[in-house]
Amino acid sequence: MSGNGTTAGDDPLQTAVWRLRSRACWADAAALLRPETAPAALQRAALLVERCLYTERGWAEAEDALRTAEALAQSDEERGAAACERGQLAYSATLHAVRDRADEARAALGRAAALIPPGAPGRAMLDFRRGLLAENLARSPQAARAAYRRAHAAADAHSDPLLLSFTWRHLAGLALREGELAEARHGFAESLRIREELGYLVGTAPALASLADTEPEPEASRLREEARRLFRLLGGVPTWLAEQLAPPAPGAATA
Repeated sequence: MSGNGTTAGDDPLQTAVWRLRSRACWADAAALLRPETAPAALQRAALLVERCLYTERGWAEAEDALRTAEALAQSDEERGAAACERGQLAYSATLHAVRDRADEARAALGRAAALIPPGAPGRAMLDFRRGLLAENLARSPQAARAAYRRAHAAADAHSDPLLLSFTWRHLAGLALREGELAEARHGFAESLRIREELGYLVGTAPALASLADTEPEPEASRLREEARRLFRLLGGVPTWLAEQLAPPAPGAATA
């Protein structure tokens, strides 16, 4: 899911959902939503799917919410959005080695691509998630970059700053692996700027840690320490950041 819940036209419910989500309180945010319509059920499922990626917990609740969303979906775009979430849940389970669901992830995102028309707002998130599969499961950085660039352009066109923060971050990650330090630093800095402006607290620690990988000392250490502070504040979320933020062993060489 995307959207930031901070614009003036947002209703109080969506603002409350955003504030809880951005502080890693996905279950509390989901509890505010009544899954009585397809949009509400989809949003609730997306929150719980996102929790799985960040915490490696809540798989059964996400599956239940997703089945409800799939049952309520009426239009092609709603069915496509549900398929996109199913693909993300299967991807997350594979990434965290809960269970190998890579084939399910690819099939679900393929269904979503057949249902969500080009130019629709949901296409940007779909392209981003196809990039994740290409980068982290298929190990195809070229395909990932192409998908991220499509998602980046679409997120910009649809004024989705949160998704832009993700595309900036992942494009920068690819650049860093190729030794393009200046390009990587710029992308990570843009991602961090957007997340701080939106108040997306749960995504700020990863952005700080990534930017630290492109900065010289002492700035790199300052950024990592700030990332550790936020990581601890949120109770060790996202879980996958723990290893990256582990302090160096005593006596280890530092760059």
